[in-house]
Amino acid sequence: MKMIIGGAYQGKIRFACNWLDMDRADMINGSTCDFEEAFSAEVIKSYHRLIARLLAVGVDPVEFTKKLCEQNKNAVIIMDETGCGIVPIEKSDRIRREVTGRCGCIIAGASDTVVRVICGIPTYLKGAPNED
Repeated sequence: MKMIIGGAYQGKIRFACNWLDMDRADMINGSTCDFEEAFSAEVIKSYHRLIARLLAVGVDPVEFTKKLCEQNKNAVIIMDETGCGIVPIEKSDRIRREVTGRCGCIIAGASDTVVRVICGIPTYLKGAPNED
C-alpha cells in the first residue's frame, strides 16, 4: 500500500500520475465512487471525502479503512490533510476531522511508502523513492 497526503490543491494528483505513470481518469474518486469499488481500486483519490460519505450513511470509516488495508494491500490512497487549521465549530465537522485523522494513521501504518506533497514537492515520510 502507498499513501499520498498533503493539503488541498498541493499537487497530490499530479505527483501520483507521474509517480505511478498513469492518468487521473484511471483513479476512482472518493467523492463519487461506490464504496465496494475501493476494495479493488488501484488508486483512490479524495479518500477524505469517502470518509465523510461513510459517516453520512452511518458506516464506521475506521472499520472500513481497516478492511480496505487488509483486502487491497496494493492500493494507493490519496487524501487531504484535514487536521490543521481552526477547529470546526460544528460537532459533526470535528468528528469527521478526527475520524479522518484516525483513518490516515491506519493507512500510513499499513503503507510501505508515505509521501507528503506540498507545493508539488514530494517528501518521503516512510519508504524512499528507490523503494517503489
